[in-house]
Amino acid sequence: MQGTFRSLRGFNYRTWAAGAIVSNVGTWMQRTAQDWIVLTQLTHNNATAVGVVMALQFGPQLLLLPLTGFAADHLDRRKLLFATQALLGALALGLGLLTLSGRILLWHVYVFAFLLGCVTAFDAPARQTFVSELVGEEDLSNAVALNSTSFHAARMIGPAIAGVLISAVGSGWLFVLNAASFIAVLCSLSLLRVEELHRSDRAPRTRGGLVDGFIYVWRRPDLRAILIMFFLIGTFGLNFPIFISTMAVSVFHEGAGRYGLLTSIMAMGSVAGALLSARRAHPRASLLVSGAAIFGGGLALAAVMPGYGLFGIALVLIGVSAQTFTTTANSVVQLSTEPVMRGRVLAILLAIALGGTPIGAPIVGWVADAFGPRWALGVGAAAGFAAALIGVRFLSTKER
Repeated sequence: MQGTFRSLRGFNYRTWAAGAIVSNVGTWMQRTAQDWIVLTQLTHNNATAVGVVMALQFGPQLLLLPLTGFAADHLDRRKLLFATQALLGALALGLGLLTLSGRILLWHVYVFAFLLGCVTAFDAPARQTFVSELVGEEDLSNAVALNSTSFHAARMIGPAIAGVLISAVGSGWLFVLNAASFIAVLCSLSLLRVEELHRSDRAPRTRGGLVDGFIYVWRRPDLRAILIMFFLIGTFGLNFPIFISTMAVSVFHEGAGRYGLLTSIMAMGSVAGALLSARRAHPRASLLVSGAAIFGGGLALAAVMPGYGLFGIALVLIGVSAQTFTTTANSVVQLSTEPVMRGRVLAILLAIALGGTPIGAPIVGWVADAFGPRWALGVGAAAGFAAALIGVRFLSTKER
């Protein structure tokens, strides 16, 4: 268990990882089904509607930022995760029952997307910082990378299963299966050895606690540069549901199965990128630049690919580079941030990465509708190149 999988030596991390992979598969099944019914059943291939769903689902990350970071730093993260995971399961079940009843409308999906976003806004920073309680500081970077490996391995499995099940039994049952998958992560949380958790001192409840995270980041040029890079890539580049669904449906004229397969193909690259990150003893800032640049190049390449198979190959490159960038950024931020500030800084990172979606997703969706999916990929490529230039500028300033 040395090297790449060293974090799995600990009982608590193994237990958490086992529950997380089951839940992650269910989550990706739901995401695939949700995008598919919006694009093909509730609208007539309307990419803007998919963008609105993404905006509503990720917007709360930004709107609730002060509260979510505060909660991650001041509350018991294990108990907080019990609550958020149970709520996410209940919302998935509600959406599934509504879909199975045949009464699902577009505005229903919008409402559920917003509610899911509100719960996820509290869940994500708590889940990310909870990793530091499962392993020691020496294995934190490895554990972060293995978490990403699990997430993207599920991204490889979930959409492929979803593509088959959508055709066989319909989208509603996928939402129900996702609801059931949360039982696994709730069980893993209950089985953890609480006395073996690596808990640090909680941040003091000061009057200015909500804004301390912003002040801390503002005083750190390195964190500011990473956050700006993440904003560009998260806002305009990480719109894969729009990119992949519109290319599959509008350009290659494929069905649900082949659409799910494309998402799984990109996830292969993401898993490879996460495993490469897990092998590194220490994350390097230079990887942020190379990851952003290759990400931009991969999207540009995907934009000009003439056929389904070649487009899939480009998605592998996009997956590797996107995962290299996001995992490295997450690890660098966590390792360079004081433990008492970690929850708030991670909440800011996630809010900027995902909270930019309400801005970028509708724009990218409109570009796909107005000019075609290939131009939407071009927007993402430009964001990757711009992020790489910001990284180069920061590194050159740092070396002076």
